[in-house]
Amino acid sequence: MQIEKSTYNFLKDLQKNNNRDWFADNKPLYTKALKNAKDVFADINQKLQEHDEIEKSKMMRIYRDVRFSKDKTPYKAHFANSYSRLGKELRGGYFLRIRPGESFLAGGFWEPNKEDLFRIRKEIEMDASEIRGILEDKNYIKHFGGKFESFGELKTAPRGFDAAHPDVDLLRKKGFIAVKNFSDKEVLAVDFTDKVNEGFKALRPFFNLFSDILTTNLNGESII
Repeated sequence: MQIEKSTYNFLKDLQKNNNRDWFADNKPLYTKALKNAKDVFADINQKLQEHDEIEKSKMMRIYRDVRFSKDKTPYKAHFANSYSRLGKELRGGYFLRIRPGESFLAGGFWEPNKEDLFRIRKEIEMDASEIRGILEDKNYIKHFGGKFESFGELKTAPRGFDAAHPDVDLLRKKGFIAVKNFSDKEVLAVDFTDKVNEGFKALRPFFNLFSDILTTNLNGESII
């Protein structure tokens, strides 16, 4: 199973013609591209199930909610899918976006609730060595560049934490996300879903550690 060139061409054309008239005229092309993307996402979900427990696979709608946005283009010029892990013990989630020139996979904790974020920060404050160990792991570096992305960071340490803490760079983050970008050539390759699966596998040490943190207190005692 792979992304077809016609699917990519549809998304490229949609980027240039993001309006309802063009979309209506090209609905058959959309239907074909949508089926291809669904099949690819389903194939990846099957691969994920072989090494993780996935509770839900959800494909994002192509239609944009423009009510509160300055950008009034009606469609997302990409296909995207999220994969939710099973249960309270298995934290973290997987995400894949297919967009010409801007395709990527990601995983982690996009917008953790305030309780989870505080617990992660307390772990960092007490001892960040295991988290640093994830970032320094060769496989994590290979896939994710040895860093966490965060869509938003504080300018200084959060309230109640020392601004001079040696791990303040981690304390400032509002989320903890691993991101791997793909070129168009990689997305269109026969082994793309295998490459995505390899990237998702590389997230497991990260997920395992953060799942352990978020299901225990600072004494290591279970809270679930």
